[in-house]
Amino acid sequence: MEFETLPDPIRRPAARAAGLNPAHAWRLGWLAAICLAAAAALFTADSGGWSVWAALGAGAFPALASLVFTREDERTEALLLVLWAVGGSLAAVLTGGVGGAMAAWCLAPVAAASTLDQPRRLAEGAALALIGACVAALTQLSGLAPAAPTGPLAFVLGFLALVTTGLGLAAGLLIGRRRQGARDDRYASEIIGLETLLDGLPHLAIAVRGAGQVTAVRGAPPPGVTRADLVNRGLTGAAAPGDRQRLTAAIAQAHREGSASLTFNPALGVERVVALDMHRVAPNQLVGVLRDITVERNREHALDQARVDAEALAAGRARFLANMSHELRTPLNAIMGFSDIMRARMFGPLSDRYAEYAELIHESGGHLLDLINDVLDMSKIEAERFELQRGVFDAREAVQAAMRLLRVQSDTAGVQLRGVLPPAELEVDADRRALKQIVLNLVSNALKFTPRGGQVTVTAHGYDGVLEIVVADTGVGISPEDLERLGRPYEQAGGAEQRARGTGLGLSLVRAFAKLHGGEMMIESRLGAGTTVSVRLPVLLAPMVAATTPVEATEAPSEPAPLVEAPPSASFGDNVIAFSPR
Repeated sequence: MEFETLPDPIRRPAARAAGLNPAHAWRLGWLAAICLAAAAALFTADSGGWSVWAALGAGAFPALASLVFTREDERTEALLLVLWAVGGSLAAVLTGGVGGAMAAWCLAPVAAASTLDQPRRLAEGAALALIGACVAALTQLSGLAPAAPTGPLAFVLGFLALVTTGLGLAAGLLIGRRRQGARDDRYASEIIGLETLLDGLPHLAIAVRGAGQVTAVRGAPPPGVTRADLVNRGLTGAAAPGDRQRLTAAIAQAHREGSASLTFNPALGVERVVALDMHRVAPNQLVGVLRDITVERNREHALDQARVDAEALAAGRARFLANMSHELRTPLNAIMGFSDIMRARMFGPLSDRYAEYAELIHESGGHLLDLINDVLDMSKIEAERFELQRGVFDAREAVQAAMRLLRVQSDTAGVQLRGVLPPAELEVDADRRALKQIVLNLVSNALKFTPRGGQVTVTAHGYDGVLEIVVADTGVGISPEDLERLGRPYEQAGGAEQRARGTGLGLSLVRAFAKLHGGEMMIESRLGAGTTVSVRLPVLLAPMVAATTPVEATEAPSEPAPLVEAPPSASFGDNVIAFSPR
């Protein structure tokens, strides 16, 4: 159902189309009366001189102008009122002034103003009528006015002036009543439409006065609240006893601050939850909306409980994996120890076949131990039980140690492993094992996805208190779809062969270790163009100083020192460490 109120420019033509406008009827009647008076004047003994006919013409002119200029705007209406004032006062002056037969026409602007749509025009008409009457009176007193007609002609002219003016005022009254009736009908229609809309609301709208007196109720009441209860007991009486004090405080807050909101349990349904929003619309007057939020509240509770259960399940899984990983490491260490004794032939020689088996057992045990360590670390991180063992050390040592451990893997894969380190110390405050694990995981992933003959480069440098480790490879790259998933636990990229060689915990551990240090990990890759992984950790203690270039103690360099490559060798202080495939 739609309710529409037509604006004035649309309503007026519609009203005119419905029937003859009373204002136009009065103007036509005015002209007809003048014509009849003129005809009657012809049959009188003394038809008067030119002044009588000029007076009749002055009175007819504004009526004709009103019928010709029908446009209803401010300027036209004001001009027509002036014409009515001039015509009426001129007719009065020409027939003897304010004591003459047509003195009533001085009220012509008042009669004309009463037929207009603008009530304020009455004041303008009255002012113009007063001015016209004053002009007629001054003309009469000064002796400039023609002699007033007498006899039957005076009667005809007086009757004409009184009748036309009286009909004009009566037409104005009729028009005003019609307009008021139409306005009342329109307002009634609008009120009915608003009431229909309010009654159709899915919530309950209320008007509140004072400390909780409900003066109006519209809409659908929520369960546990009735209209009669609100009207008879007030807003606070509709709430459960335990919530009434809070509701009273909220009403006072709405009066004081302009708005207030709260939830409470209704007195007739304490198991339900109702939300109330109140706004101040006038001094000591509030409007509010009551709505049932029991389903929403239950849904929120269910979601909260589901989140708590999921967190408990995840924590339990993490504890289980941590405990199982710990239990698996004990027998695995024994297996690796015994296989290592067999490889070293500490208790006598072995045949080539058994020696090969011992080597495979030790290699598989090492791989399994790495996987278990990854699972253990990730479980501790997810369970928020992983604690960094921070210490001050040279980050280059951890990077070089990790690269030495991966030398055999790079030789087997036929990939050149190259390290670019600064000549000066990189003193950091970090977890040595975590930093070493970051390099191991990144380089291991790079070797896995780099074909034979490729290259993996590890770069470490520092600037502005940040240690940055960059591992770049010339491998197959990562697709955009896989790139979005990487970094989450147990997510892997590549084909089935690469996925079978890991658990998908490498990059997630790197990201987790970086976050624990307050840093971040970023991956840049393109299919066929290799991958670059950067890890930035805010753990650098001192600015990097070149070994051969002294730096003033008053100002630390803002840019990292240049990495000057040196011929590869086995010494610790070299800038470049390269492991070429054998």
